[in-house]
Amino acid sequence: MSKTQKLSITLPLEMVTYIKNKVISGEYASEDEVITDGIRALIAKDRAIENWLRTSVVSAYDKSKDDPSSMMTVEQIRAMLKKKTDGT
Repeated sequence: MSKTQKLSITLPLEMVTYIKNKVISGEYASEDEVITDGIRALIAKDRAIENWLRTSVVSAYDKSKDDPSSMMTVEQIRAMLKKKTDGT
């Protein structure tokens, strides 16, 4: 069983209403469950970002250091983005 600690927090009324509505709707059994689920989602998001940074970003950076000619110039990136936004 995990250890718990009581914590007192202050939230904007909009968030409080949202939490209470989740409980009222029956989606969650308690306000604590809503908050716990939200924190778990935040932890998962943070882990996904860290994993992406470690795998994709670091490897791309290392590749660019090993072969600078593989890098795109700012102008090339702008042109690519313009093509995507223009739909061409």
